[in-house]
Amino acid sequence: MPNLTDTDVFPKDIFRRVDESGDELFYDFPRLVTHIDDQAIRVVTELYLELFPSGGAILDLMSSFVSHLPPEINYSRVAGLGMNREELAANPRLTERVVQNLNANTNLPYGDAEFDGAGICVSVQYLTEPIKVFREVARVLKDDAPLVVTFSNRCFPTKAVFAWNALDDGGHIRLVSEYFSRSERFGDVKIRKHLPRNSDPLFAVVGRVKK
Repeated sequence: MPNLTDTDVFPKDIFRRVDESGDELFYDFPRLVTHIDDQAIRVVTELYLELFPSGGAILDLMSSFVSHLPPEINYSRVAGLGMNREELAANPRLTERVVQNLNANTNLPYGDAEFDGAGICVSVQYLTEPIKVFREVARVLKDDAPLVVTFSNRCFPTKAVFAWNALDDGGHIRLVSEYFSRSERFGDVKIRKHLPRNSDPLFAVVGRVKK
C-alpha cells in the first residue's frame, strides 16, 4: 500500500484553514454546549443504537462532554479522544480519556483491532489530514466494524478546512465519502440523511472496515 499523504490525492490547498494558529489555543477553554439541536442529536443516538453492538468497545473520536450514545445500552469500553481535558472529564460515558490533536498527530494511541465501532460526530470538517486519520481508525477497528461520521450544516468556519467551507451539504457528503474511499480501508459505505423542516439537518456517512 503506497504511503500517500492527503495532499498526494487531493489538491494541496483544500485542507488549509482561515485560522492556521495552533488548535490547542482554539480549544483551550471548554465548550460545554452541543453543536446540533436535540432532534439531530436523537438521530445520532439512533444510529449508534443501530450500528454499535451492545457490550462492545467504542471509540469516540474528537470527543467532547457528551458522546450521544444511547443511555439504555451498556458498552464494555468507551474511549474518548478529544482536544479539551475539561470537556472529556465532564463526559460520564467515557471509560478512558486521551487529549490529542489529530491535526498534529494522526497516530491513534491504541492497538490493532481493539474496537467494535467508532464515531466522529460533527467534527470531521476540522481534520486537515483526514485520510491518514481514517486509515488509523480502520487499524484500531475490528473487521467489519463501523465508522459512523455524522455532520450538519454548522461549524466553526475559521477552523473548518477550505473544502468544507466551499461545499454545500451534498458536497460534504461526497467529500466524506471520498475520505472513506481514498483511505482504501473501508467498504459498504452508506449515506443517511435527516432533513426535517424545523430542525438541524443531520447527515451520516458510514463505512465498515475491510481487513
